[in-house]
Amino acid sequence: MSAIKPISLKQAKLDDSFWTPYQKLVKQVVLPYQEKVLNDEIPGAEKSHALANFRIAAGLEEGEFYGMVFQDSDVAKWLEAASYSLAVYPDPELEHRMDEVIAIVEKAQQSDGYLDTYFTIKEPEHRYMDLLEGHELYCMGHMMEAAAAHYEATGKESLLNVARRMAEQIGSVFGPGKRYGIPGHEEIEVGLMRLYQATGEQKYMEFASYFIEARGKKPEFFAEEKEKRDFDVFDMDPRNLDYNQSFAPVREQTSAKGHAVRAVYLYRAMADLAAASGDGTLYQACRTLWKDILAKKLYVTGAIGASGELESFSVDYDLPPDRAYAETCAQVGLVFWAKSMLDNEPRGEYADIMELCLYNSTISGMQADGTHFFYVNPLEVNPGISGEVFGMRHVLPERPGWYQCACCPPNLARLLLSLGKYCWSESGDTVYTHLMIGQTAQLAHAEIRVESAYPWEGRVKYTVTPKTEEEFCLAIHLPGYVGKDSFVLTVNGKPQEAELRDGYLYLKRRWNAEDVVALEFPMEVRRLYGTVRVRDTAGQVALARGPVVYCFEGADNGPMLQALTLPRDSEITAVKGEGELLKDCVVLKMDGLRESDSDALYRTTPPVREKVTLTAIPYYLWGNRGLNQMRVWIRE
Repeated sequence: MSAIKPISLKQAKLDDSFWTPYQKLVKQVVLPYQEKVLNDEIPGAEKSHALANFRIAAGLEEGEFYGMVFQDSDVAKWLEAASYSLAVYPDPELEHRMDEVIAIVEKAQQSDGYLDTYFTIKEPEHRYMDLLEGHELYCMGHMMEAAAAHYEATGKESLLNVARRMAEQIGSVFGPGKRYGIPGHEEIEVGLMRLYQATGEQKYMEFASYFIEARGKKPEFFAEEKEKRDFDVFDMDPRNLDYNQSFAPVREQTSAKGHAVRAVYLYRAMADLAAASGDGTLYQACRTLWKDILAKKLYVTGAIGASGELESFSVDYDLPPDRAYAETCAQVGLVFWAKSMLDNEPRGEYADIMELCLYNSTISGMQADGTHFFYVNPLEVNPGISGEVFGMRHVLPERPGWYQCACCPPNLARLLLSLGKYCWSESGDTVYTHLMIGQTAQLAHAEIRVESAYPWEGRVKYTVTPKTEEEFCLAIHLPGYVGKDSFVLTVNGKPQEAELRDGYLYLKRRWNAEDVVALEFPMEVRRLYGTVRVRDTAGQVALARGPVVYCFEGADNGPMLQALTLPRDSEITAVKGEGELLKDCVVLKMDGLRESDSDALYRTTPPVREKVTLTAIPYYLWGNRGLNQMRVWIRE
């Protein structure tokens, strides 16, 4: 198979009824809101002080460092998201404000290339002495990602040169024949790979390879590091090697463990390195970890990280809906990883997971107004318990305006504005389309205009204008829920045979200008059942239609959702939603039963059941209509 190449963001311009409004919301509301938060200009919002930290480190103002040790990363992710915004929606005013921020970042950088405002301002004598907790390499990795995005969007090298100096400084300290070291929170690996992808400079890939391959080679490293220092940032247990995926060399790891975000950042970097280097064994190591998550650790919404203790994967099949952690960053990271896996091998299961996360557990992290955000994305909330009772305090029933640890909002912003990059890949003779998103894409083989009714209808059309007279393949991802005999594929209105392989329809031909490929398939409501090994959802059912998972809210179904039952023989009807929130989507209606309430805690007589009409709405929209119950799983 020819090498698979991702596309740049400028090659795809979205024009999609579902995703274009999201991109406009991020551009018009989310980015300006987050910029004000970073400048502490939103009354009542959690203080950020992130930009002030850079100004203080740059010597532009007096003051003390404020915030989390990784506060710099909020600025980096905002710069990355804003860079993608410039590529999608050119904006000279935004670009000017970014230039001003980048100038401050440049001044804050130390003369040797080191850049971290916490240690520059607060503890300059402790640089690189607490790699377990200090997040220096994490913050610099995010700044490298921002630099790559800024360079790709604008062609300017101001932030790229900052990143180059950072990389050189890091490379002068760590590596073969130098000091052994790995970060407690993976991200530098991703940042270095992004620098390699943006510049083509081999040394950045070599730096990334060092940090990836070094992990787990010295399990005692963090404990020995702690013994040598007389300070702690968080007082983490250095012997908890599962937490930061240091329990074994990466090629020997067979189970996803520890902090979910750290894990998927590492796995993404591994997949990027495997794709760039052609390392099949490293890719197979990624495959092993991928299969473990899909088989034992994935929520029905695409969320990962079940445990509120250390924001981590739990044991196999422990997927409680009401105590789920399911951090927004983890699902964003899973999308990143899935695309990196596609850049190794086009398999429909990777595109399926991208789709599942995108339409459910990523965008559920943001209020429809673009100014409130979830860190945790549970599959069930119960006001009065969720967010209040011990063990449930992380599960908030309403989205706050900001967080002290604010990694998720800018992470979601950078994903949504870079969405075009995740839609396509190319090889020597094949164009792969991974997501059914309306757009116009300028690819090496052709210009392709996509018109999509997805996710509410199973109808998508590709108008192909070739740039070559040679034959090439258009490989269309067919969602895994679509039956092999239930779709219709046509070319210029005539039925067309295509090879279905690993979740893609391969259509090879010599293309003519304005050839039209149309794909249609039914959008039936699916009842989803979990294995009984997941004890919390045994005897219950979840509903999905297309890529969208549904939930039940008290706003539609009244109080005590736990009293509801969906009979197995109930017909479920998909109808157009009503009201401002739901008018552009499809909701589900069905006959159900409600059990009677009782003042008695226990009784010997069975409850009375009355017939009711149940309504399910798309999961990503829950929490937009005030404080009320929500649940994805319902008794059947």
